[in-house]
Amino acid sequence: MGFHTSTIKLADSRRHGAGTELFIVEGDSAASAVAALRDSNTQAVLPMQGKPLNAIKAGPAKVQAYGLFRALNDCLVETPTADLFASSAPRFERIILLFDPDADGIHSSALMLMYFYQYLRPWLDSGKVELIHAPWLQITVAERSEPVYAYSEAHSQALLTDLRAQNVACQIVRYRGLAGIDGKTLFEKCISPATRRTRVMSAADALAAIEVFGGAPKRAAPVK
Repeated sequence: MGFHTSTIKLADSRRHGAGTELFIVEGDSAASAVAALRDSNTQAVLPMQGKPLNAIKAGPAKVQAYGLFRALNDCLVETPTADLFASSAPRFERIILLFDPDADGIHSSALMLMYFYQYLRPWLDSGKVELIHAPWLQITVAERSEPVYAYSEAHSQALLTDLRAQNVACQIVRYRGLAGIDGKTLFEKCISPATRRTRVMSAADALAAIEVFGGAPKRAAPVK
């Protein structure tokens, strides 16, 4: 099933509840790439359009009117109410933040964590929000059957420095967003629960993001 709130379109999963997850990605190209490879029975995809609103600095009325947050709230439970976590069984067991491996992706992750901290805190406190680090660089080494992946610019520089010190020949592919990652790698490293690497996010992660990007947390009214 698919539905939309304003211009934010959800590629829904066929099942909901236990064992299901919602990917939040950057833009329609990333959403199309992930939706083409996902398990449509258990995995849904919601695209952002641009960077998320800073929910710490923005007032409640602006947050409530913001399209992405309204779309997210609408698809989290069958009948949205003031308490989007406890009012009814959540439609998804967990939420996966999957953004491009660059500065914009890091910023978007931080802004989404700030929204969860301010308005959907039970999802963070119950360990239901996870982050996937998409690969930044693929390094193919002639003497190895499987490529090596770097997950940041610093990580890639460290790997390449080590390989060059060993005088090892290698080929490099720099990924330009999720849509630029080949299907096999995107599936294995970002989509498949059996092979991807995720990190459970917490209120502490959100507070670290707030310290860098946000301002002072405030007491918030629930988003309706």
